[in-house]
Amino acid sequence: MLPKIFRPFKSNIDNLIRIGPNKDGGYVIDKRVINKTKKIITCGLNDDWEFERAFLKINQKCKLTAYDHTVDKDFWVKRFKKDIISLLLFKKLRLKKILDVFKYISYINFFNNDNEHIIKKVVNNEKKSNEISIRNILKDQNKLVLKVDIEGDEYKILKNINKESHKINLLIIEFHNIHKNLDKIKKFLKKSNFKIIHIHGNNFSGTNKNNDPNAIEMTLINSKKYKTSKDKSKLNYPIKDLDFKNLKRRPDIELKFHG
Repeated sequence: MLPKIFRPFKSNIDNLIRIGPNKDGGYVIDKRVINKTKKIITCGLNDDWEFERAFLKINQKCKLTAYDHTVDKDFWVKRFKKDIISLLLFKKLRLKKILDVFKYISYINFFNNDNEHIIKKVVNNEKKSNEISIRNILKDQNKLVLKVDIEGDEYKILKNINKESHKINLLIIEFHNIHKNLDKIKKFLKKSNFKIIHIHGNNFSGTNKNNDPNAIEMTLINSKKYKTSKDKSKLNYPIKDLDFKNLKRRPDIELKFHG
């Protein structure tokens, strides 16, 4: 069972909306933040920007800056070779799979003009030229949606996210290897102005012996900017018609909380 501090606070169900696809890459957020957000900052991009694309279609005045040091020229060359081989071996016959071969074109078209991808690693303290600190990322920013999925390095930047919380409307963060890092997450939550409004287990990473997810997607709203309940939600997670499996061939993970 997950710690009771992980249980989301009660939200008006009409305020919760899924942005992005009904699969991996879609997230549940509070719709109140959408039109009050000036910028999305994404830490960890890989080859999925469907949440960002969907958000920007709703709020066309919003801008995007993404950071990911792994998505470079070599990334796209390796991906293209792999996809071409799969296509030639008839492993990609569905239309979506065929279109995935040309993902780089989608990337080029999306990251132009107002949308920016910076090929740097997000760190707590910069030591190399290909690194950028979360403090510098958030410098001179405000009215943000901050999205973090950096494969375990999220724990290194939590303290500074809290320090810069006044700039952030909404935080979307994926926590990895949570059972090794429960104390770090609890400490972050206890010292934060952010309140959890949604949580989902990522079934890509599987579960532990207690059937708890190894990785969780968490959405937190800034309680200093938006009215939030003091009561905890009584909803069951995942929520029908809002939550969907990250990996379709595996069952979704039913979340249980202490207390």
